[in-house]
Amino acid sequence: MSSKSTSEKIVGVIGAGSFGTAIANMLAEKSAVLLYVRDKSKAEQFAQNRSIGSHVLSDNIEITNQLSDIGTRCEIIFPIVPSANFRQMIRDLSPFLRPYHILIHGTKGLDLSVAEGEEISKKNPLSRKHVKTMSEVILEETSVLRVGCLAGPNLAKEIEEKQPAATVVASHFEEVIDQGQKLLKNDRFLVYGSNDLIGIELCGVLKNIIAIGTGMISGMGLGENSKAMLISRGMVEMVYIGNALGGNTKAFLGLAGVGDLVATCSSKLSRNFTVGFRLASGESLDDIITSMEEVAEGVNTIKIINRLAESYNIRVPITETLHNIIEGEMSVQEAYTYFMKFPFRSEIDFI
Repeated sequence: MSSKSTSEKIVGVIGAGSFGTAIANMLAEKSAVLLYVRDKSKAEQFAQNRSIGSHVLSDNIEITNQLSDIGTRCEIIFPIVPSANFRQMIRDLSPFLRPYHILIHGTKGLDLSVAEGEEISKKNPLSRKHVKTMSEVILEETSVLRVGCLAGPNLAKEIEEKQPAATVVASHFEEVIDQGQKLLKNDRFLVYGSNDLIGIELCGVLKNIIAIGTGMISGMGLGENSKAMLISRGMVEMVYIGNALGGNTKAFLGLAGVGDLVATCSSKLSRNFTVGFRLASGESLDDIITSMEEVAEGVNTIKIINRLAESYNIRVPITETLHNIIEGEMSVQEAYTYFMKFPFRSEIDFI
């Protein structure tokens, strides 16, 4: 590992996907970084080639395939893995974590956990106790107290190309926000802080639903008016869901909310936008998912939020409609016709 580091402490990153690698490279501008790659052969390949896909790795990055290395050598850790794998990864990491660790995750998904033997039914509907954000998973599975998240308009390819961007580090602890800002902020990357951890997490999660819908609009060849309509209605829906799950409305009106929503709904670099675009082009969801190198979190989020909305009796027409599409109960064209006839009453009634 290079001695170019400007910080004595090693920062850990878990996950070598496009966003994890981009964050690792950014952290490496100031600190020595230990990047965890689960697959041993890939870890050896990346270490030898000094690249992951299109990402050229900084000399300041060391690669390991041992989670124990991350826990024992790093005090501040950035876990950035798909939500479906997150809980198991945290369980595997937990024996090596202590209360002094700081974890700032960058995963924009939800964890669905139903106890063994428990049956979800009308008498026992899916509820908030079954659905957790990644910060809640960390707190449940480890002794770590100082937890935060990264959220914002952070398209990995643009970060890797060193284009201007910004993010939000959210945590109940000012120390976590300060450390996140110190490690990540530079002359092209702004880092804001927020104490609304759940609200900021939910912003990153829920915008993926709307991004799939916006991709469909583009895939159908519809114009900017249709896209703007869906994005603006989507923001309202995000707030309703977010409030029901414990988030504050203010979070959705900032960088992690409307900022991330605009970026994700406007860019073909977005995996969720791409899913919607390809669905509208006639491809099956199974074929799309199989062909994608990385997870589009919005598909799983749609399924979870649709069930939660039923439990909480929240009207979420965009989520409901997208759920019908991915379940094969409605075509994209039928869904658009249905949405245009939906009886919206008030445009904004949560402020």
